[in-house]
Amino acid sequence: MTVRGLITDWGGVLTTPLKEAITAWIEVDDIDAEVYKLVMKEWVSQAYAGDGVNPIHGLEDGSLSPAEFEFLLAERLRTRTGTPVPADGLLTRMFHAFEPVEPMYDALRRAKGAGVRTCLLSNSWGNTYPRELFTELFDAVVISSEVRLRKPDPAIFHHALELIGLPPEECAFVDDIEHNVRAAEELGITGVHYVDSVSTVARLEGLLGIPLG
Repeated sequence: MTVRGLITDWGGVLTTPLKEAITAWIEVDDIDAEVYKLVMKEWVSQAYAGDGVNPIHGLEDGSLSPAEFEFLLAERLRTRTGTPVPADGLLTRMFHAFEPVEPMYDALRRAKGAGVRTCLLSNSWGNTYPRELFTELFDAVVISSEVRLRKPDPAIFHHALELIGLPPEECAFVDDIEHNVRAAEELGITGVHYVDSVSTVARLEGLLGIPLG
């Protein structure tokens, strides 16, 4: 069946990789990288295990405010010299190095211009989105903390599908987190695991049947 809808993640797909942003932040803020990795390994595994709630889960679904998350994370971190990490503005500093991936933005503009229904589906970490571009890029926007749902919950995918008015089998979903891609596929959506813009744009061109590059 022809793919007529394109749903995409933001961080790590429309932006440069999260790993690069975190590496830059760790260097600038002099963070003890090993401590950070241990905390994130614990929290991320809990967030995707589906059993219980943790700070990442709460931040993404809006049940925990960004300020509360910053306090909890800063409490667990330390600098390489052992000093405390300031909580205020922590998330802004973490994602300061995010840069737009222009080939993906161009592909979205071309897809939308060709009549493809486009939707942003993002698990927010208190991010500052380029909302001034939303109208030209998307027919619908779903940000986890605003709808009180988070990927990989099937409900957030169904919400996105309802907003663009298409059944799952007519849509493709792009995400850099494979777990989220598999969750979409279980609903009948065509999954595209983002690794780089070149391969992703090529795959989308094949699915949509239109040039995007």
